[in-house]
Amino acid sequence: MNTEMLDSIVKAILYEGYILYPYRPSALKNRQRWNFGVLYPASYCAMQSGTDAHALQAECLLLGDERTQLGIVVRFLHPLMREVGKIGERGEDCWEIVEALEVDGQTFYTWQEAVERSVHLVLGALGELLGAPRTASFNFPANRRIEFIRDRTDRAVGVLIRRQDAISGGVEVSLERLDAGVFKATVRVENRTAFDGAGASRDEALLRSLASAHVIFEVRGGEFISLLDPPAELRAHVAACRNVGVWPVLVGEPGARDLMLASPIILYDYPQVAPESAGDLFDGTEIDELLSLRILTLTDEEKREARAADERARALLERTESLHAGQMLRLHGAIREMRPVEGEEATDKR
Repeated sequence: MNTEMLDSIVKAILYEGYILYPYRPSALKNRQRWNFGVLYPASYCAMQSGTDAHALQAECLLLGDERTQLGIVVRFLHPLMREVGKIGERGEDCWEIVEALEVDGQTFYTWQEAVERSVHLVLGALGELLGAPRTASFNFPANRRIEFIRDRTDRAVGVLIRRQDAISGGVEVSLERLDAGVFKATVRVENRTAFDGAGASRDEALLRSLASAHVIFEVRGGEFISLLDPPAELRAHVAACRNVGVWPVLVGEPGARDLMLASPIILYDYPQVAPESAGDLFDGTEIDELLSLRILTLTDEEKREARAADERARALLERTESLHAGQMLRLHGAIREMRPVEGEEATDKR
């Protein structure tokens, strides 16, 4: 298993849309975040008229026998609210939540961050899973931390409050034998967090949600079947697979069939992060060169706001500003492979 390649793809998926150009909290596109793979509390979804979901389902085919080993990993981001409080005249125990607070030339912003979460299920042999679905529950507790902001005289003038609401959920894995040596694996992930959805805002619901949720399948002693390009004899079984909120693709080196990624965004088999890319830009729909050039044109004030808002944005800006001419040239384009052009029209008739 190529864990390095898998990790690079998974990181890109986890943070797709985490913060978008121009990477500032005041930018309209960053006022509503976590656009992909969000599983909200069921009570919140019931109050909405749109397509907000509280669960996902991933189905894929694999070849093997009853001794074939299957493992599942569910990964997502657990949103965290970072609030800035301004301390008033009544002392350190009394503050008012504000959007931004400037102290000695440094600005602190109220902002949403996230913590990566993983749920691992080592399921064992397929023979043990047939006819006996496995279920697992997960819980991540609430957390609250307070950090004082002090000025150059060491006087507390503000606070940073990082609070994370508790979330809970469940994973159900089942297996069905379709033909001799052909199995269908189904994984369902649900957000079971208790939440009063009546009158709740989307931001409040997000703090109790699973963001960028996806599923990783791993098989040993067997192989997965591409759902995009299956062999003719398995197309009917592939067509019957029901995936809700995810898009399963093969991952790893081309030709490998031991890993399947059920992604919340549409990918092709064996996706790769371009080797020319200097790092995450959090926006896979943009071209690295174009976005890097745009970043370099941000004003000093815009860069200052982005750096102060988020550590990942700070690292992105610093990395982009440090790119030398050779690295920028690599972003301009690359030839992946060359093929002979066939046909009479391609003949050079000069």
